[in-house]
Amino acid sequence: MIFEKLLGVTSAFAETAGDAAAAAAATGDAAAAPEMSPVAGLISTFVPMILIFVVFYFMLIRPQRKKDKQVKAMLDALKVTDRICTIGGIYGTVTGIKDDVITLAVGRQNMEMKVARWAIRSVEEVSIENDAEALN
Repeated sequence: MIFEKLLGVTSAFAETAGDAAAAAAATGDAAAAPEMSPVAGLISTFVPMILIFVVFYFMLIRPQRKKDKQVKAMLDALKVTDRICTIGGIYGTVTGIKDDVITLAVGRQNMEMKVARWAIRSVEEVSIENDAEALN
């Protein structure tokens, strides 16, 4: 009924509903239901789909975009002497940055390793200036 009032088809729906109700009462058929207008049928079909999309947006899409922005900001803020962890679990210290290639010093002998910028998972809180002995 709300859809019909919003769309201005109340009179057509009321006539159809009145005729169907009268016919059902005359025949004693309680299962007969009034017919729905095509516009109301379309709206009642699309409203659940729209609600599902809204729920997916607020529960999945929006948080993922927020996380992607944070990762991009972290990768853009990388600097030499940052202690990082790669997606493969390798810890190292950034010794050089060139475009999308990061040079790391890894292990006690400070072996040089080159990784892609996107392969960095996180920047650790400890930097090389803070505690040089603990890093090796």
